[in-house]
Amino acid sequence: MLPSGAGDAIVSGKVDFDMVLELGASLTGVKASASVKGIALKLGGRLVACTAIHPSAEPNSLMVCIDFSARDSRLATQPDAYYMTSHYRGYATVLVRLAKIGRQEMRELLEEGVQFVGARKAKKSPMRAGPRKSG
Repeated sequence: MLPSGAGDAIVSGKVDFDMVLELGASLTGVKASASVKGIALKLGGRLVACTAIHPSAEPNSLMVCIDFSARDSRLATQPDAYYMTSHYRGYATVLVRLAKIGRQEMRELLEEGVQFVGARKAKKSPMRAGPRKSG
C-alpha cells in the first residue's frame, strides 16, 4: 500500500520514490527494493538507480547510472531537474530532483539506466569458451 498522499503523485504526474519503484519494477529484469536507507533498482544485481543518500545530495533526489555524455547533456539542458555534486562527479551517474521531473521522463531515464548498466555488464562479462579438449 502506498503511503498517504502517494497516490496524488500518480494522478498529477509528479514523481516520488513510490513511483520510481513502480516504474523500475515494470522494466524487464529489474528488481526494485526499499529499505530504511531508501529505494534501489538493480539489474542482475547491479545498481541502476537508488535514493541519493550521500550528504552532498539534495533531499528527495535519485541517483541514476547513465554514461557521462548523457549526463553532461541532461545537466546542460535541464539544470533544474538534473544536478551533480563533487562526490558523484567521478561516477557514471546523474542526480535527479524528483519534484522537477515527470512520469514519462523518469521512465525514459530509468530505461536509459537499464540499457547502460546492461551494456556495462556485458562488456565486463565476456562469454567464456568451453573447456578445451587436448589432443
